[in-house]
Amino acid sequence: MWGNLLDRFLTGMMVEDRLSLTYPDGTTRDYGPDTGASAHLEISDAATLRALVLNPDLGLGEGYMDEKITPRNCTLDDALTIIIRNRFKGHVPSWMILANRARFHMRRFIQHNAPQASRKNVAHHYDISDDLYRLFLDEDMQYSCAYFRNDSMTLEQAQIAKKAHIAGKLLLEPGMHVLDIGCGWGGMALTLARDYGCRVTGITLSENQLATAKQRAHAAGLSDQIDFRLQDYRHTKGTFDRIVSVGMLEHVGVPNFETYFGRVAELLDPDGVALVHTIGRSAPPMAHSSWINKYIFPGGYVPSLSELAPAMERSGLWQTDIEVWRLHYAKTIRHWRDRFDLHLDEIRSTYDERFVRMFHYYLTVCILAFEHQMQAVYHLQLAHRRDAVPLTRDYLFDPSAAASDANTQKRASA
Repeated sequence: MWGNLLDRFLTGMMVEDRLSLTYPDGTTRDYGPDTGASAHLEISDAATLRALVLNPDLGLGEGYMDEKITPRNCTLDDALTIIIRNRFKGHVPSWMILANRARFHMRRFIQHNAPQASRKNVAHHYDISDDLYRLFLDEDMQYSCAYFRNDSMTLEQAQIAKKAHIAGKLLLEPGMHVLDIGCGWGGMALTLARDYGCRVTGITLSENQLATAKQRAHAAGLSDQIDFRLQDYRHTKGTFDRIVSVGMLEHVGVPNFETYFGRVAELLDPDGVALVHTIGRSAPPMAHSSWINKYIFPGGYVPSLSELAPAMERSGLWQTDIEVWRLHYAKTIRHWRDRFDLHLDEIRSTYDERFVRMFHYYLTVCILAFEHQMQAVYHLQLAHRRDAVPLTRDYLFDPSAAASDANTQKRASA
């Protein structure tokens, strides 16, 4: 039964490329035209067939983790690329459409993310072990999209460029007080304090990240400039000259977007500037990956701009700039996966094979999402005043342009 249903599903879905599937009984069937790319997967048991029919996203990920689905004479990249390219092009059975709709409408319950749940969700991924993340991240432990100004940049150079680009958009001055929402292991806060002379309050829900961030600040002699806290953004008090939030909005959840941007507005000084760096969809909203939600980021969600816009609008803040980064995250995660694979022996000495396959699958599917789906990174620059930042982006590339633009604005308002 389940084999027949999967056969019907793949026959309708595959409209380009060729996917070959070996079933548990040993039979092999080909799907799609004999043109373009090709890949071959082998399924070892009937339970996996059932899982693929009921929830293809979850079934495929778990099948790979449990070695019930194995690429043959191809890589995981090859197989997933073909599946992703064909996922929405062919015919999808009605039962799968209904299941996807149900998951989509359930997101408001799944992503409720009350403070206690948010802390538990963060711990699931970020409190695994700092040692694991040190193996594949850059030296500053930036666990977010890097900024590749050119293809020859190393990961370290691209992460430095990312921080500089964000700092430029914040228009920092020495002595400014910056709130870093979702400060991670403290790299951004350390950079803003050390290189720009700012005071920084960094908040995180990860105990591991908090401990490491504090240690780094102490080692750098910056403890008097940086205050790291285990704190939810909903509980933060005070007013800040600048607010930065990198890779945190993806953990907020649809029901809390209005609260999030409302808090940014409340915490931001009337003359202040905020910069929110987030993954987003350049397409209508869709159900989040059930596999990612179960194994990697519980309560997480990649929002479409159309879902963020109403919350930003109701906050009363000006959207002074929105920038879209395409493919930068794919490049970033390829660096991470290369480094992860380079340290496999060391990782296997601590984690079992299922974990290793899970993490490799996670990195691979994220790379391909940025390469083949409508997924990008947004920079949302926000302010109370429309003239809080220069009127063009020239200031990001020519510092004198910011001063010139500021003088022009003053003359215009005089």
